[in-house]
Amino acid sequence: MEIAICDDEKQVCEWLKNKIQKRYPNAVIYCYQTGQELIEYDWTTYPDILFLDIQMPQINGIELAQSLRKKGWKTSIIFVTAYTDYVFDAFDVRAFHYLVKPVLEEKLDVVLDSAIKQVESFHIVDNNTMQQGEKVIVVKSGGVYISIRSAEIMYAEVFNRKVIVHTTSECIEYYGKLRELESSLGIDFYRPHRAYLVHFKYVTKYDNRVIYIGKEQVMMAKQNYAGFVKEYMAYMKRESSNYQSSANAK
Repeated sequence: MEIAICDDEKQVCEWLKNKIQKRYPNAVIYCYQTGQELIEYDWTTYPDILFLDIQMPQINGIELAQSLRKKGWKTSIIFVTAYTDYVFDAFDVRAFHYLVKPVLEEKLDVVLDSAIKQVESFHIVDNNTMQQGEKVIVVKSGGVYISIRSAEIMYAEVFNRKVIVHTTSECIEYYGKLRELESSLGIDFYRPHRAYLVHFKYVTKYDNRVIYIGKEQVMMAKQNYAGFVKEYMAYMKRESSNYQSSANAK
């Protein structure tokens, strides 16, 4: 596991490095105090995780992240900054998290653990590359901003004004509306019941009362059954067409 830290405050770099090494002693950690130093380093492969300050001399963190994305870096970027004004800019570069200084050690541990799980999942599933056309959503949970790949969302549910997103590796809760999530994710997801949103990719079987997502069961509203079947068949047709196109390309 390779982790880079880029912050013009030396004490912040040292603090992050010490806390990360304490939790993950086998991680290889690089520290830089300017974006230029980071870019000029002779990387054979990009680091798995990058802790990146925003307000830095020469090139700020947002500009640096944009440059790295253009170079093909799929690194999980975690912004660490004293300013909250750049949250939506962070979305544009597919930031994994956005932590506000001073960072609590407990919060850092949670974010770091989550980022490492995502990195490991990327390596297992697709060799650390994003699927073509894949969407990424960003939600605020527990005071931090979390980036979630749509391909990893199995289903979502709403409970007590909270949306609970069930991914292949964890459950993420945030205050929001299920219809807004539905709108963001697109046609590969369907709302079979007012309290649930399912990803067709993970549907294993269904009837007019329940949908099975692996070992989990999601309720089906009777009035939505016909619509679900129609959209699921359309999804299967799309997947078959995509597979055929890929096979022909080879």
